[in-house]
Amino acid sequence: MTLQDDIERVLFSEVEIESAIDRIASEVTRIYQGREFTVVSVLKGSCIFTADLIRRIPIPLELAFVGVSSYGSGTSSGALELQRLPSKAEIEDRNLLVVDDILDTGRTLDFVRRELERLGAREIHTCVFLDKPSRRLVPIEPDLRGFL
Repeated sequence: MTLQDDIERVLFSEVEIESAIDRIASEVTRIYQGREFTVVSVLKGSCIFTADLIRRIPIPLELAFVGVSSYGSGTSSGALELQRLPSKAEIEDRNLLVVDDILDTGRTLDFVRRELERLGAREIHTCVFLDKPSRRLVPIEPDLRGFL
């Protein structure tokens, strides 16, 4: 495998990634079998992961997107603000699966979850591609994860 000049090493092989996504898709299918649900992809980082995931879920679902911005200086996170929000019909009284790429400090996923609850979601599960608990600032654990 040839690496780009700016990549030090590959963390997960293509086979490992495919296997993790298949495992998550099976679990999502089990959780939501026979129930309507909406996958809410956190923009922009989770788009590819979300696309790969929903292609493997053999039951009907709806897809929505939420954007979050952080207003802070440099590398420190400031106040979070929703930039793009699913419609009321996509949230209110719906079962949601929030999908994000990396769960790091937990601020973004916790913020999105709380906002969707406030807006009337019936049930919210969370799913991340990569979980980095050593960086957590907010006490949140994903319901589903690809890698730890």
